[in-house]
Amino acid sequence: MLKKPKILVVGSFMMDLIASTKRAPNSGETVIGLKFQTAPGGKGANQAVQCARLGAHVTMVGQVGDDAFGKIMTDTAAASGVDVSHVSVDPNESSGVGHITLEVTEHGAQNRITVCPGANFTLTVEDVAWLQDEIGSYDLVMMQFELPMEVIEAVAQWAHDAGVIVMINPAPAAPMSDKLLSCATYISPNEHEAAILANHSIDVSNGINFEDVDIVSKAFQARGVENLIITMGENGSVVAGKNGIHHTHCVKMPHVADPTAAGDSFVAAFCTGLTAGLPQGEALAFASHTAAITVSRMGAMPSLPTVAEVQALLTERGYQGFDPQILDALK
Repeated sequence: MLKKPKILVVGSFMMDLIASTKRAPNSGETVIGLKFQTAPGGKGANQAVQCARLGAHVTMVGQVGDDAFGKIMTDTAAASGVDVSHVSVDPNESSGVGHITLEVTEHGAQNRITVCPGANFTLTVEDVAWLQDEIGSYDLVMMQFELPMEVIEAVAQWAHDAGVIVMINPAPAAPMSDKLLSCATYISPNEHEAAILANHSIDVSNGINFEDVDIVSKAFQARGVENLIITMGENGSVVAGKNGIHHTHCVKMPHVADPTAAGDSFVAAFCTGLTAGLPQGEALAFASHTAAITVSRMGAMPSLPTVAEVQALLTERGYQGFDPQILDALK
């Protein structure tokens, strides 16, 4: 029987400013775009909203600026069921912004993203010190790399000491200390972030080169990481560690509208499924179906599906790993 998990997300809020174009401009070049839109996002907020829409009890800790973007983002997260009472406001800094150029062709959509962290990067360890006494009440804590590293390391240490599952989504890629790695239960980079962190690229030009995956996995294992999940877009995902390498196929949709929040959707769904009671392999399949819906829609937060929508896709695709009706427990 599944349960509603209690998840803490310590992470970022970013307002995504999305310019769609048939071709991304080269240096010094101007192109005429197809359309422009804004969408609340940020890796932390995306993951918090996705967990909440999938049925988890979610608390978000982060910081926004004292501006319209900050209010829109916190209101949107709250409307999805996220507890934002611990999101602080910096009156001297703007809210974070993600500038996205979305190149749309007949083959699909590819994005290029520039992040201006704003108030996300003025959050301090002192701002979140209250968590040291409260973190043990959560089933899992999720963090990404759009906050100051000292905040991430402190929260990871508190969670580890309290016996709480720690999911680190190292995006965007940044150097990771041995201290942080020793506190992580799971690390979930995409193939590009994994290559940067392990100093070895993974060839996916003709499917996944599993020899490359093995080299990358061993580089992480050498630093104490036992559970490495690498997301690879249309190539699916792999779990690599001391028990070998296990591949989960991508669930493909007829149309890819916007891949912006796919990784956030995947990791959030995995964490929700795992802490709700699904075995690891089934949690990964749950995550793949969730992310598939996300990429078929525009925007970050607006594209994130509910548990009922994922349940419907699992049924439509004839998934056999578990009876989709057990997800009723999360509604």
